[in-house]
Amino acid sequence: MSSTNLLQLSLLLPLLALVGIQFTARRENLRESVSLVAASALFVVVAQLYQPLLAGQTIAVHWIDVLPGLALAFRVEPLGLMFALVASFLWIITTLYAIGYMRGHGERNQTRFFSLFALSIAAVMGIAFAENLFTLFVFYEILTLCTYPLVTHAGTDKARQGGRVYLSILLGTSVGFFLLAIVATWLLAGTLSFQPGGIFSPETSVALLSVLLVLFVFGVGKAAIMPFHRWLPAAMVAPTPVSALLHAVAVVKAGVFVLLKVCLLIFGIDTLKSIPATEWLLYLAGASILLASIVALRQQNLKKRLAYSTVSQLGYITLGALLATSAGMTGSALHIVMHAFGKITLFFCAGAILVAAHKTEVGELRGLGRQMPVTMTAFFVASLCIIGIPPTGGTWSKWYLMLGTFEAEQWILMALLMVSSLLSIAYLLPIPLRAFFSRNPDLQNTPTSDGATVIKEAPLPSLIALGVTAAGCIYLLLFPNAFYQLIKAGI
Repeated sequence: MSSTNLLQLSLLLPLLALVGIQFTARRENLRESVSLVAASALFVVVAQLYQPLLAGQTIAVHWIDVLPGLALAFRVEPLGLMFALVASFLWIITTLYAIGYMRGHGERNQTRFFSLFALSIAAVMGIAFAENLFTLFVFYEILTLCTYPLVTHAGTDKARQGGRVYLSILLGTSVGFFLLAIVATWLLAGTLSFQPGGIFSPETSVALLSVLLVLFVFGVGKAAIMPFHRWLPAAMVAPTPVSALLHAVAVVKAGVFVLLKVCLLIFGIDTLKSIPATEWLLYLAGASILLASIVALRQQNLKKRLAYSTVSQLGYITLGALLATSAGMTGSALHIVMHAFGKITLFFCAGAILVAAHKTEVGELRGLGRQMPVTMTAFFVASLCIIGIPPTGGTWSKWYLMLGTFEAEQWILMALLMVSSLLSIAYLLPIPLRAFFSRNPDLQNTPTSDGATVIKEAPLPSLIALGVTAAGCIYLLLFPNAFYQLIKAGI
């Protein structure tokens, strides 16, 4: 099959999965098999684009001209392929996890969940392979709309309120800022196509470029830069597989990927360095990292603590992109990958704890390591990945981000990254350590009628999923080269 056909298939496979899920809605085993097969097939298809792209082959497809100069068109470029590989692989693992979680937790509307998940992945593939800002914006909005019902999946008043915050912030920022930035870019540059080195001429006013950069940074609300971050904690009312989708597979990763792509392929590194707004936006990203870490430290609800941790970690990616250095861009792109594996593992563990132990508060997890050793070991490994220390892949992304601050001579930001890492240690590591090394009489004295312990590990599919992603955190320390080659080819 030609590379062009593989690109077409990667865009259509999630939609075919959606149709298959609807046709098998009444047979849950078959429905979930369709999801797993489609997810696996998508990863295989996307992976086959790797070698042709690195060999210099142009892989592009043009769907339709909406208006003169505005086309729905797609092209495979290195950073987009990196994002697509991560998202398609984690679709497999999240589907496997969701099978155990949705059944174990007795969730309703499971067919709707798997259908919307497939539609979300279709939108992610559109974002990853978008040839221009117009195509990217279309799929960016589709992703917002198709994840809204997932956020409100529970149907409670709290879920609907969380959904309203989610939708209002993401649509408000994209229509109020992002769309305006795209229109202004078209007027200034005469094109919306992504190009290495950027698309603006040297004569373009730096004042106008500063305004544009601000509009893009605030317009991509999915990147959760403060003060447009509230939708992320609000969306934690969703089932845990949805939280994993939001934090690792699709939504927030789409946001920071879009920002990275705009910085690199719309502005370009040299232009970014010349824009006055870049400096204060860097410090805004730094403030977002630090403040979110402090707020995370104060959260007792486990999913909310992880949500604010995500806000902080997204700040790392935004900061790396705005440093406008090769090392900073490399660290930013690598952190998309490393954070995806680390954070999805943490949310898988949170969901496993909810299903098996019915615990949601950090203080309730003392001693839980004796009942759920696999889950809490995975939590420990993923925590190390988010912190950025061996033996996990997060070490590489944090290393390049530190190098980026060194290259840019941003000593305050370098110190801020160190402080934030210490805060990450403070709000993550005590959870697994207390689970293993503290005693909790409430957990040890809760026998069933036959004398067996109530709390045990989560259902096997969920346990396999969190084990795979935790192993992935370690694998990425030893074998990061596949992603590193893509990133170096794209920068």
